Amino acid sequence: MVVEAVHVPDSLAEATAQAARGGHVMAGGTAVMPLVNYGIVPGPELVSLRRTGLAGIEVGDGTARIGATTTFSEVADSPGLSVFRPAVATIASPVIRNMATVGGNLLTDPPGDFATCLLALDATCEVAGAGGSRDVPVAEVIDSGLRPGELLTAVVVRLPAGANWFYRKVTRRRMNSGAIMTIAATVETAGGLVTTARIALGGLAPRPVRAASAERALAGRPLVPDVVMEAGEAARADVTPADDPFASAWYRNRVLPVHLRRALLG
Repeated sequence: MVVEAVHVPDSLAEATAQAARGGHVMAGGTAVMPLVNYGIVPGPELVSLRRTGLAGIEVGDGTARIGATTTFSEVADSPGLSVFRPAVATIASPVIRNMATVGGNLLTDPPGDFATCLLALDATCEVAGAGGSRDVPVAEVIDSGLRPGELLTAVVVRLPAGANWFYRKVTRRRMNSGAIMTIAATVETAGGLVTTARIALGGLAPRPVRAASAERALAGRPLVPDVVMEAGEAARADVTPADDPFASAWYRNRVLPVHLRRALLG
């Protein structure tokens, strides 16, 4: 479809009104503009969020609130979000990270690598629409998206301790490559045994998923290679990999335990 109008509202209220009328929302444009260029954008009107004041980072008391239109370069430059720098460095390229936004990464189809991080951290999404604002678990947004006319305004996440946070993205090349798989996890131990584990996997299903079977396999056990490999084998029950230009479903399934071990143990 040919784009006939681009709206650049100056307020969130105006943006939600235009989105409710059917405008296709655009933040950084890295996902939407290819659709425009190929003529497959789903509507004739775009709604740009760049003037809506939805960018910004607030960090305090171990929690971060990241505005939906905050770019990944801004995330990487934030001292309070240093725990995410290795993950952000794997997203696209520096040029793309100057434009791509946290909200766009979560709401693109399929959701991107940072969405896998947010799922592992059980983030909360702040959403605004004609009916007001609401808080939504990130897992729900990943699975179902937003209601018609709603906009994501921010994500709120409890920041993990560096020693408990693990991230690994497996790709064919360093930059601008889709993930063969992405692993994000928080694992806490006490007395040498795993007390809490939250593992999210990207690139192994249509959307990022929790590896609940792997989490159960780790619970109450030492974080050692044999146990982590067993957890990786259990995680196969949680995924539905597919063939794509980056890797086959068979390969993804085969190497999942190895990369989970590398993510958690190095």
